[in-house]
Amino acid sequence: MTAIGLQSLAAVFIVLALVAALAWLARRGAFATLRRAGAVSVETAVPLGERRSLVIVAVEGRRLLLGITPTQISMVTELGPTFDAQLGGSGLSLPRPTAEREGAPHTTT
Repeated sequence: MTAIGLQSLAAVFIVLALVAALAWLARRGAFATLRRAGAVSVETAVPLGERRSLVIVAVEGRRLLLGITPTQISMVTELGPTFDAQLGGSGLSLPRPTAEREGAPHTTT
């Protein structure tokens, strides 16, 4: 082999080694510290038809309902906190059905 052939072969091996090292780091989650934890998360997505959907995303503590089409993304509205978050933050709990409350008459059918 000539000197140029050896240099090309070495360059190919170096590039492959770098790709393998980056893949190994990505699998271990080493790049997770490069992004802010939980900055944007998709809570739910509902397909509406051919390449159209409604998506609820959480961004920096705000919940947004977005309409997504092939050519545009539009904010439909800003949503309030989730029902679970409202209960968890206020110390409230769901009321029990009437028949299970203390002192309520038990009926059987």
